[in-house]
Amino acid sequence: MYLPECGRFMSDQWSFSDGELQEYFDDPDARKPQHDSAEGGTPSASPQDVPDEDAPPNPESDSEAVSWTGWAGRWIDDPSIAQAASVVGVIAGIGLVGLLALVILFAALRSDIPSTQRLENPSVDLATVAYTADGEELARYARQNRSWMPYDSINTSAVNALVATEDHRFRRHWGVDLQGVAAAAFSTLTGDLRGASTISQQLARNLYDEEVGREITILRKVREMITAVELEQRYTKTEIVEMYLNTVSFGSNSFGIEAAARTYFGKSASELTVPEAATLIGLLKGTTYYNPVRNPKHARDRRNVVMGQMAKYGMISDEELADYQNEPVDARYHSAELYASLAPYFAEHVRTELQRMTRDPEHPLNAYDMYGDGLRVYTTLDSQMQEEAQGSISTQMERLQAVVDYEWSNERSGVLSREFEEYMELTAGDDYEPFSYFWSSNTNLVNEYIRDTPHYDRLVDDGYADEEALDELRANETFVDSLRTLRTQLEAGLVSMDPRTGQVKAWVGGRDFRSEKYDKVSIARRQPGSTFKPFTYTAAIDNGYSPYDTFIDSTFVYEDVGADTTWSPNNFSGYSGQELTMTQALARSLNTITARIALEIGPSTIVQYARRMGITSPMEAVPAIALGTSNTTLLEMVNAYGTLANGGLRYTPQTISRVEDRFGNVLWEANTAPQEALSERTAYTVVDMMRGVIDFGTAQRIRTQFDLGDYDLAGKTGTTQRGADGWFIMMHPDLITGAWVGFNDQRITFRSTTWGQGGRNALFLVGDYTRRIADIEDSPLTKDATFPLEEYASDESPDDEDEDDDRFGW
Repeated sequence: MYLPECGRFMSDQWSFSDGELQEYFDDPDARKPQHDSAEGGTPSASPQDVPDEDAPPNPESDSEAVSWTGWAGRWIDDPSIAQAASVVGVIAGIGLVGLLALVILFAALRSDIPSTQRLENPSVDLATVAYTADGEELARYARQNRSWMPYDSINTSAVNALVATEDHRFRRHWGVDLQGVAAAAFSTLTGDLRGASTISQQLARNLYDEEVGREITILRKVREMITAVELEQRYTKTEIVEMYLNTVSFGSNSFGIEAAARTYFGKSASELTVPEAATLIGLLKGTTYYNPVRNPKHARDRRNVVMGQMAKYGMISDEELADYQNEPVDARYHSAELYASLAPYFAEHVRTELQRMTRDPEHPLNAYDMYGDGLRVYTTLDSQMQEEAQGSISTQMERLQAVVDYEWSNERSGVLSREFEEYMELTAGDDYEPFSYFWSSNTNLVNEYIRDTPHYDRLVDDGYADEEALDELRANETFVDSLRTLRTQLEAGLVSMDPRTGQVKAWVGGRDFRSEKYDKVSIARRQPGSTFKPFTYTAAIDNGYSPYDTFIDSTFVYEDVGADTTWSPNNFSGYSGQELTMTQALARSLNTITARIALEIGPSTIVQYARRMGITSPMEAVPAIALGTSNTTLLEMVNAYGTLANGGLRYTPQTISRVEDRFGNVLWEANTAPQEALSERTAYTVVDMMRGVIDFGTAQRIRTQFDLGDYDLAGKTGTTQRGADGWFIMMHPDLITGAWVGFNDQRITFRSTTWGQGGRNALFLVGDYTRRIADIEDSPLTKDATFPLEEYASDESPDDEDEDDDRFGW
């Protein structure tokens, strides 16, 4: 029974007396609540004060059971709901505080992220790329090997592989993938470390490494996120992918997908197959561990993971995946280093020319960075002619090296043969020891070589005396063999030029750029020997002499009183005592007659003409200069011969035709205007005289051995004392080619005069090269091209008084 007045149910176990109940029902005042007396007495007991175990729960008793309702209890009566609302409110409050803190952090870090100018105009170093005249890539000059590849030119497979592997929600997020961040955080808490950087975040690191940084901190990550969001606001997704694939490093000094494709697969990024693209994208996880050349197994495993991701997201089919996974990783290095260029010495020369241009305050290229502005440099080199020049050097120098190795192998070694074949049949090390006699008989020179090594320096630093260090190293057989091979390598240079334009078409500055960077075309200065004689004859012809003028072929003694010296020139094979024409003297390279002419016209005149024709090296105006005693370069000599072949018009050797910026705008173009150095009559007269060198003189082998009899050719051989330098320069109306052969150290020479002559060493290089290019399709040499013929009266004589009056004296 429920008693509303006391708010209780009556239980079956009655706890009040009958008198109390009677009073309760009879007296209304008894049913009113009793209050404490003013005197503070104890209130009387009433039924409502008695607990009832069967009473249902009510709000007041629930409030006592739920001890905490939080701030929501003020407005919500239900304690449970109030408690839940309070908890949710606290969590939301913490979130808001965190968000506010994050906003404040973002605002504080905005000063640390790239500026608006930098965000909208990111700075990326682009390699300057040099090309041959026929469009082949010659070399790259860069701090970072990178060429920009437009998005539309990048193979789709590379883009798909990137998105599938690095950021498959790339098209749906705004720079930061919150789902990925949450997943990464959970994985980290469970001990499985994983990244969550989007493509945009990785791009932020690539572009703004200084501002964003790479340290592993929360602040760095926040800067990265902010920068990624800023990038997404300014660029489309396509532009972000393009920038990413053009800036990321793929190892081996290849930055960007284009450089990577060329480095590892020798092709453009537009030509990549699916497995190749997946291999390159797989490299991003670890450019060393997944290097396809050094670690092909690791690279294949990673490639297959990338292709698996592509299949997972529908970018390739399962059937294609199954086929591609079985393919091997076919990668090899195609280095962008200069030594790997098809013309490394020429490429280095182009680099120095570009450097000179960009450092010249008056030059149009001064405002550009040749290592970072992505310039396009178009050179004059012909890749096919260069390939033939390299082949000629390789073939002929191997043969000449065998000759000189054998000549110096023992004390009695002499000329084994006048042809290469017998030398090439012998095996070095078995049949003879290369240069063993020279090494054992030139102790002082060898000791000098040893002292010039770091091995010797280390021993001396360790306290060895000079003799002790020398003995120690001489006893080291491996060291001695290596040093002997290095010091006794025969070197060579070859350059080929179009005389009508001055454009260089082929350039080989040495046998191996990696081991010997000293360029024998444009840097090395050596005595040109008899190849200098045409300047003497040119000076004479231009001052009234005739090709038919005769001089006595005999020795003489010239006394230079002022210098207190005497000079008595002689010929290589003695003198005949006969009177010979100037043409005969030049063809047979007679020193006696050349010296007589030099004394008549004067050494200063010879220097003047040589300078006008293209020789820029210092020259000493002494009588012996007529025989080629002043050092000069092969490039200068070939250019000067080009003046003769071009009818007296001199060009500056041209290696760069034009330079463009990365967008194709022409920044600089070569000025090809020639200068008149000689009259056409003088030039072609001397050329006609030099035909005799090949027709019946010291270079007849060009027509007989190399089968070039159908071409109009002229030239000159040259040899210096003891065969230290061998030269040959040959002219054709379409092409001038010159070669030099010798050792870096002029104290090492050919042992025999048979092989030490330019007509027996350098001539082989020019002849082989010319024969090769004569056979190629669209050959630059034509049989119909001929030099003009200048007529002279054959009865002219040096005794003609009128002619003598016009000549120079000395």
